[in-house]
Amino acid sequence: MRILWVCSEQLRVSRSDIRELETRDGYRIEPAQDAEAAAEALRLCRYDGVVSELPLEGWTAAEWLEQAQRIAPGLPVVFRSSPADVNEAVRLVKLGAAAYIDAAGGAGELACTLAETVQAHPRPAPAVAEPWRRTLVGESLAVERIAEMIRLVGPRRSTVLITGETGTGKELVARALHQASGRAAMPLVAINCNAVPETLLEAELFGHVRGAFTGAVQQRIGRFEQANRGTLFLDEIGDIPPEIQAKLLRALQEREIERLGSSETIRLDVRVIAATNADLTERMREGRFREDLHYRLNVVSIHVPPLRERAGDIPALVDHFIEKTCREEGLPVKRIGREALARMCSYSWPGNVRQLENAVEAAVVLSGERRDLLPSDFPLPAPVRREATPSQSNPVLRLPDEGLDFERTVSRIERSILDQALARTGGNKKAAAEMLRLKRTTLSAKLKSLEAVAV
Repeated sequence: MRILWVCSEQLRVSRSDIRELETRDGYRIEPAQDAEAAAEALRLCRYDGVVSELPLEGWTAAEWLEQAQRIAPGLPVVFRSSPADVNEAVRLVKLGAAAYIDAAGGAGELACTLAETVQAHPRPAPAVAEPWRRTLVGESLAVERIAEMIRLVGPRRSTVLITGETGTGKELVARALHQASGRAAMPLVAINCNAVPETLLEAELFGHVRGAFTGAVQQRIGRFEQANRGTLFLDEIGDIPPEIQAKLLRALQEREIERLGSSETIRLDVRVIAATNADLTERMREGRFREDLHYRLNVVSIHVPPLRERAGDIPALVDHFIEKTCREEGLPVKRIGREALARMCSYSWPGNVRQLENAVEAAVVLSGERRDLLPSDFPLPAPVRREATPSQSNPVLRLPDEGLDFERTVSRIERSILDQALARTGGNKKAAAEMLRLKRTTLSAKLKSLEAVAV
């Protein structure tokens, strides 16, 4: 059971209660040091309940309850206070709190209250327990959005472009799309376009006939033909050379190919999923990627955010990788302590999920016969500092000798950014606000204020 616990550093008694609750009843308690941090956690993850210690610095109990209900409707919120205030308890329960208890009752009373309230407010189960959903570990809103996209797009034949940093799990999303489709019984053929030399990539994709080039001693079936009636996953699509991009475009448009060295046309039924960690828009501007190919690939776009933007998934991912490593190594399943998990959750993970998996595997192997994993088992490296390039070290905007109108210039820049975000999201203000890490109300207010500024 996953519980968000809102508690200040000063409430030491509560901390001992929570430790006992975790040990005795198997709850997973995730701490938040104040109401602001708790609200952010609710936006990122799904919980079974919330325990809020009173007082909350800077917030009244009623204000926090209203905020929690707005972010996660139906989520049970239990308040604890010592001494308990009967009048406040009645008022908060009337406002929608699940319970109000005296902290003096300790972990035992809290455990009973949580069991009752969570049972009375069960978290809705997924409508369908799709097999492919097991490949997407995590319950953050970002993962749920990706899962919903897969439910909608998986059964179709539309081409999908998956974007995201290295190590975020783009291939897992591609495999989930394949498993969610009617092609799941057919092969999923994957190729890393960056790992094949340019001189061999065309033959690798489309195949070749005997004698097509030096060394072609026999006919070879390419990846497109191997994936016929199935799915072809093109990883690192942004690194394909321009001359092969034209042939790939034709294969996507006409659904047919020609083997290298042959004029025979081969009709195929292949669903293509591509992935990249590159900014294809920037590469199009530089003339390194065809605009028409980008449009053909980007029929449906799925973005996989970096792990630092969905830290709420880290506990589930850590458990998953511990279980996986122990199973593969023939070891009893180990446990990760609270301090070690807190360290994992606070790390930025520049290598994303791939780096997290490697760190967990190393910790499990190097911890020997010890069952509990400690912070010392995770010697996390400091993120690599990149040297500033000339474009990074130069100012974004040069101040002219005669000066400039500061308000007008800043307004012009703001308006440009907002317009670009709205254009990319088709005018959807909510989506544009998420893209700019703003609240929707903040974006609307900025748009309104900018209308009054002559630019």
